[in-house]
Amino acid sequence: MVRVEAQRGERTLLVADDEPRNIDLIRMVVEEVDVPIRLATAGNGLEAIRLARELGPALILLDLKMPVLDGWEAARQLKADPATRDIPIVALSAQAMPGDREVALAAGCDGYMAKPLDVAAIMRILQERFG
Repeated sequence: MVRVEAQRGERTLLVADDEPRNIDLIRMVVEEVDVPIRLATAGNGLEAIRLARELGPALILLDLKMPVLDGWEAARQLKADPATRDIPIVALSAQAMPGDREVALAAGCDGYMAKPLDVAAIMRILQERFG
């Protein structure tokens, strides 16, 4: 389920999530934000790693529970790779139990956002990173 959207800008947002509704929501937010962003999507952690190496995104929004390779391991591998270690990663997770944020940060994520996704928070992140 790898997809690179029509280019609206030189800088890329990579969204890795196996739930199409979440990707559709983020796509809608990207279209609403008044900054140029190229959107790339992946349906699992392995695809996310490949696209991160290929595209060098400015930001990765990474679901933690995905098939093939989960987000925790994808984050560890991305942060261990000199080519991708400096890319900021925001974990997306329906796991909103105490301590889940800390586990995501320990895996290498730079931020954490609980699901259901908060549109205003996504807009803020995109404006900060791409604006």
